[in-house]
Amino acid sequence: MPIFEYRGLNRAGKNVKGVVDAENLRSARLRLKKDGIYVVDIKDKKKVSDAAARGKKKVSAKSVPIRDLSLMTRQLATLIKANIPLVDALSAVSEQVENPALSEAIADCKNMVNEGSPFHKALGKYPGIFNNIYVSMSEAGEMTGTLDTILIRLAEFTEAQNELRTKVKGALTYPVLMLVAVVGILFFLFTYLVPKMMDIFESDPELQLPWYTQVVFGVSGVMVNYWWLFLTIGFLSTFSFLNWKRTPAGKAKWDSISLKLPLFGEIGRMVACSRFTRTLATLLNGGGPMLTAMQIVRNVVDNNVIARAIDDARSNISEGESIAGPLKKSGQFPPIVIHMVSIGEKTGELENMLVQVADAYDFQVKAKVEALTSLMNPIILIVMGFAIAMIVFSVMMPMFEMTNRLG
Repeated sequence: MPIFEYRGLNRAGKNVKGVVDAENLRSARLRLKKDGIYVVDIKDKKKVSDAAARGKKKVSAKSVPIRDLSLMTRQLATLIKANIPLVDALSAVSEQVENPALSEAIADCKNMVNEGSPFHKALGKYPGIFNNIYVSMSEAGEMTGTLDTILIRLAEFTEAQNELRTKVKGALTYPVLMLVAVVGILFFLFTYLVPKMMDIFESDPELQLPWYTQVVFGVSGVMVNYWWLFLTIGFLSTFSFLNWKRTPAGKAKWDSISLKLPLFGEIGRMVACSRFTRTLATLLNGGGPMLTAMQIVRNVVDNNVIARAIDDARSNISEGESIAGPLKKSGQFPPIVIHMVSIGEKTGELENMLVQVADAYDFQVKAKVEALTSLMNPIILIVMGFAIAMIVFSVMMPMFEMTNRLG
């Protein structure tokens, strides 16, 4: 069934837009009219070339926030749990979702399911919106007849990941703003205020400038005359580093270095372990096989070093070993992870143990980030205060000498 994108006015005279599926353009207009929408513009959302479709999915991936995906997942789970057929549930959800990209994707998935495609195959058409975990969990839910339960777990999983990401970003926002402000203030002092004082002091040829004042004036002169060079070097260095990090060899090397960095390396390892344990627990709870779950999880940790350790563990597990043993041999997982996994295997409570580890690491990451930012703030203030004090001292001392001599 074709999908139509429309813009129009509702009964209150407000602009509205969205998508609607109908047999043809006339049916779409009648349906919207019945819903009280005056159509201003409507067009058929046809598929074009594969390249255009892939481009559209990339845009959609960026335009679908996790909270929208989580809310949609919960709504769909609720409808399926109420014994509403999957096609009807998808149709209802596509009309309720406010995000246009997600609404369009759900409507397209509904059409594919209506034509006989499995639900997870339809989701796999939009990899930017529905990742491997989402598709694999949905497949497991379809196979076991527990799709509603799986969708609830998926919603909880995405919410937990989003909460951790939000907390980390929120904690780092203030220090970053402070650092930008410090750089801006120092740039203003060195390129505007100090040069004006230089002109004043140069008007008195008998004035002898102390060494620290000469250093400040020298730095100012370099910044005024060669600021473009610093920007160019900074831009090229950043561009080269990002390009290098995108290469397989560069990413592997950087992932290894990042785990060894003071403070940040420990936090990065905690985040990777949290993703590993929580994702594995979610997949196993969804009925997925261990080997398949390990294959999916290795793409979630976002670190080549730990991903290789998971690959090695997966190979050993396929030969009949336990999970804890290969993970311990890799040396990439903290003892608490190995201990909890071992207990979970022995007691048959592996999924619960993995969730407990993930919760513990999420809490530790939050605490570490808060401690790091609380340490960074006074350090930034001290550096800024010291730099400004040195500039003021370097300017004021010659000024006092000039005033006393002239007085």
